Amino acid sequence: MAFEPQVHKPQVKIPATYMRGGTSKGVFFNLTDLPERCQVAGDARDNMLLRVIGSPDPYGKQTDGMGGATSSTSKTVILAKSEQADHDVDYLFGQVAIDKAFVDWSGNCGNLTAAVGSFAINCGLVDATRIPENGICTVRIWQKNISKTIIAQVPITNGEVQETGDFELDGVTFPAAEVPVEFIAPVDPSEAMFPTGNLVDKLEVPTHISEKGYLQATMITAGIPTIFLNAEEIGYTGTELQEAINSDPAALERFETIRAYGAMKMGLITELSEAQARQHTPKVAFVSSAQDYVTSSGKSVAANKIDLHVRALSMGKLHHAMMGTAAVAIGTAAAIPGTLVALATGNAADEASESVTFGHPSGTLKVGAQASEVNGSWIVDKAVMSRSARVLMEGWVRIPNDSF
Repeated sequence: MAFEPQVHKPQVKIPATYMRGGTSKGVFFNLTDLPERCQVAGDARDNMLLRVIGSPDPYGKQTDGMGGATSSTSKTVILAKSEQADHDVDYLFGQVAIDKAFVDWSGNCGNLTAAVGSFAINCGLVDATRIPENGICTVRIWQKNISKTIIAQVPITNGEVQETGDFELDGVTFPAAEVPVEFIAPVDPSEAMFPTGNLVDKLEVPTHISEKGYLQATMITAGIPTIFLNAEEIGYTGTELQEAINSDPAALERFETIRAYGAMKMGLITELSEAQARQHTPKVAFVSSAQDYVTSSGKSVAANKIDLHVRALSMGKLHHAMMGTAAVAIGTAAAIPGTLVALATGNAADEASESVTFGHPSGTLKVGAQASEVNGSWIVDKAVMSRSARVLMEGWVRIPNDSF
């Protein structure tokens, strides 16, 4: 019996660049390179990105796409010439679910922010007159998901982005060029940094989560909405690595329940069920005092090298390092006396830190923030950290023509 192939629409190819930014990887697009129907928000754009990444995948592997089957590698970025005054580029981030058919547009990716500047320069989205022959190019980024300004300091050598260097970032195997990133006014003065009005809340949760019926929590909106918990109160030391959490389905269910109740308390959702469609935000993290520990790579870190431990979950799993946006939340909370983060550093209730070095599963990270209290409300001028970025591959991605 002769084989007769069926006729289907061919694949289309879309210009794209695969980049690492910080401890994340993502597929980057120039808005004008997208198919016309995908240049605006909607189902076509979402379906295109899902197919590019290889989602939804019930096997959880994203084998038939560019995704790496983790929250850190299931990411997409769309850049365009900025429509905002005094900005170079508009940055739109899409967190693609792995086993579900949705793209979460509710927050930013701080790690990939480090790659936005270099991609914008390489794509001609930054005016050539602003790029030095040698030195630093200051790229002014408008983060469209959260309507905030971010400044990336991109090194330039002989008129081109300098990607190689000796800057080491825990969670990334190889060194690269350092890219300082400043998150300007991560909380607008008109917004509530603490949505509940409290530095520490009693977050009501089901009794199977806590026999008391509540957990202490600092709920902050800075960088990304984040719920901070005390590690000890939820049965952890704070030095856990990924396997201790991600191999425990009951633990993951508890964290997701806490996240949903926290999202309700923060006013991000009105029904608990809505949390399922908002997986990117808020984040859940737990903190503890500085302790000796061994990282996921086997490196020993002494307690006197860090100020505290922080572990954070992203898209339902413990992150292998730390999300850049969550690091902004950590730095901001540490700069405000009385938060669970500030208290975990060993500070008294009336003390804070302008910068902290915290331990995470892959190593350590330093983040700084400038916070002040004005008329009874806390404001943050900026949060600063260093990342690195590198182009991994560039060319085209191909997806079936009828998939979007």
